[in-house]
Amino acid sequence: MSKYACEPLSFQGLKTISIRARGGKVRIEHFAKPYSGGGVAGLLDSLPHILAADSLRAVVDRLLEARARKKMILWGLGGHVIKCGLAPILIDLMNRGYATAFAMNGAAAIHDFEIAIAGQTSEDVEAVLPDGSFGAAEETGREISLAGTPPDNDSAGYGEALGRRLEEIAPEFGACSLLHEAYRAAVPVTIHVAVGTDTPHTYPGADGALIGRHTHHDFRLLAALVKEIHDGGVYLNVGSAVLLPEVFLKAVSVVRNLGHPLANFTTVNFDFLQHYRPRVNVVERPHARAGGHGYSITGHHEIMIPLLAAALIEREP
Repeated sequence: MSKYACEPLSFQGLKTISIRARGGKVRIEHFAKPYSGGGVAGLLDSLPHILAADSLRAVVDRLLEARARKKMILWGLGGHVIKCGLAPILIDLMNRGYATAFAMNGAAAIHDFEIAIAGQTSEDVEAVLPDGSFGAAEETGREISLAGTPPDNDSAGYGEALGRRLEEIAPEFGACSLLHEAYRAAVPVTIHVAVGTDTPHTYPGADGALIGRHTHHDFRLLAALVKEIHDGGVYLNVGSAVLLPEVFLKAVSVVRNLGHPLANFTTVNFDFLQHYRPRVNVVERPHARAGGHGYSITGHHEIMIPLLAAALIEREP
């Protein structure tokens, strides 16, 4: 005997309906097909027409359309995207017209700069933190600080200054650096930092006023780039969980505040974890009452970005 005063509800009078009358959101025509060849295009076609697989196909379509219409395709990059070796993929996409501008957080810029000057990056933090040598690489701090010392009447921001410095010193590994190659191609790169988040800020020659001036310049430049994603452009946030989603949303607001139209564009968040700020600030909020669509694609950058690139290249006319 139960001690509870409440008796379980009887289901004897429950009404049922036919499964055929009910219908379903998932049908066999949506199912995956065994891969039967055809390269990346064949692989994408074999994926189920459900959820993220449809999102990935849609992202490929939107990028192809944006390129065909010569619309802005703006990539926002976190540090992990660069340090896991994707600069050559991004450089190739840039040369093919699938990236018309880049925004980086400070970590992405540092990793890319180090790759250019040394052919390596990403120190073993656990090994060097105990003695305080983490982030103390002389060449990184010196060259980035020198890049931030502009000539008189210079109007360059952080991204352009670093690209120019790399071209000046002609680094051995410049062809593997997005900063270097974008500068050579005159493709805009903006860099967005919070003072104290990046190792060059501890270099004795670092100038906080110049850092602030440069990154503020690049925020204004980013706003000009965001303005151009109106009506068919694309913004991709790849691997930045906090800083770039916040900066992007402020740029969206500034553009609209100044009276520029900004609607009917596509946003995408690529990351191996879906975080709050990219979801709301990149995928959802920018499209409120403005049209367009946002997509979230979850997966490792070192797999998903080459896959995306291959899908685009295979569908080129």
